[in-house]
Amino acid sequence: MILSEERIGHWAKVITDKVWGDDIVDFTDDDQALVAARRAIVLFVREDAEIDTKAREKVASLKRNVMEGTSEWEIMYKKYYEEEKNRRG
Repeated sequence: MILSEERIGHWAKVITDKVWGDDIVDFTDDDQALVAARRAIVLFVREDAEIDTKAREKVASLKRNVMEGTSEWEIMYKKYYEEEKNRRG
C-alpha cells in the first residue's frame, strides 16, 4: 500500500485528534505528536509492504505453479502473510 504525503498527514491528524480527544494521552507539543504519528504510519506501511513481498515470494516459490487470483493462491498467501507477520511479532 502506498500512501501520499497528504494521506499520511491526514491520518496522523485523525489519530492524534482521537487519542487526545479520548483522553488517552496529553500532548505537550502538538507538532511532535503529529511527527510521531506520521513516523508510525510510515513504518507500519513499510513493514506491511515487506510482509506482503515475502508472502508473495513464498507462494511463487512453490513447486506447483499456483496462479495468482485462484482460491489456492489466496489461501497460501494468507497463510504465509500471517506466518511472516507472527514471525516479526
